[in-house]
Amino acid sequence: MSSLDQNHSGCRDKTTVAGDSSDIHELAKQPLQGLKLASHAVLEEAQQSGRVICSKCGGSRMFFCYTCCSLVGVGVHDIPITKLPLKIDIIKHPNETDGKSTAVHAKILAPNDVTIYTYPCIPEFEREKVVLVFPGPQAVSVQDMLHCLRDRSNSRSQNHFDEPCPKKLKTERVEGATHTDITPESGTPDETESLESRMSPLQRVVFIDSTWNQTNRISSDERLQGFVQVELKTRKTCFWRSQKGKPDTYLSTIEAIYYFLKDFHQHCLSLEYKGEYDNLLFFYSYLHSVVNKAKISAGKC
Repeated sequence: MSSLDQNHSGCRDKTTVAGDSSDIHELAKQPLQGLKLASHAVLEEAQQSGRVICSKCGGSRMFFCYTCCSLVGVGVHDIPITKLPLKIDIIKHPNETDGKSTAVHAKILAPNDVTIYTYPCIPEFEREKVVLVFPGPQAVSVQDMLHCLRDRSNSRSQNHFDEPCPKKLKTERVEGATHTDITPESGTPDETESLESRMSPLQRVVFIDSTWNQTNRISSDERLQGFVQVELKTRKTCFWRSQKGKPDTYLSTIEAIYYFLKDFHQHCLSLEYKGEYDNLLFFYSYLHSVVNKAKISAGKC
């Protein structure tokens, strides 16, 4: 799943790039430039200190333990915790190598909004309030998904017109945390109602974390059938673990989450994007630069 769209303005500084053609060529090779990220100084320092033993599983780790989804050698106050507008559920393939998965990035950076399940564990979903981000012939764009959800919701309401319609979305409990409907932390009642109406009826977003050759086992599970399916067709991956024979629009898990939320923010909430979710790529962008430097040093770039 993996090089971010180099032509997308969200990955560029808004200032004009000055310099000769070599400077511009160098910038083009760095697709993650222009993101509004917290300082990587803490990661640079941790890298210099070397690997640390995870206190939970005893594994030797750098920055975080991908087995325990916990920080290692870095404090929670040193990383940018991100608040998301939706709840994210990740269904992880049991044979997916933990150390190669980027799903853990999302869990560590947005711990209150991201839950990871290992297949065959799949939670119960209300299909009219959830979308599955996965490519397919029936998949729609982020721009069209709310319209599809509302059509389904209206159709269901017509079939159950005798049932009372609740004024608030149902509260859900996942792994000990209570999730309620999303409301802005501030704003007038009219602004709050407007934002809620734009988000409704979407509550949760499901992603599959697996190599592309293994995804069929999860995507074909009957418990994930019947969802509105969303595909990010215009994005390109910059994941350093490219998968042979797969198009560059097949994104890594953390890229897919980031791009989905960015499109949702702009096209569904109709809000100007100001880097609200860029820090989801905090670890990813740093590791991307480390891998690129190593390739350059080895003469592979």
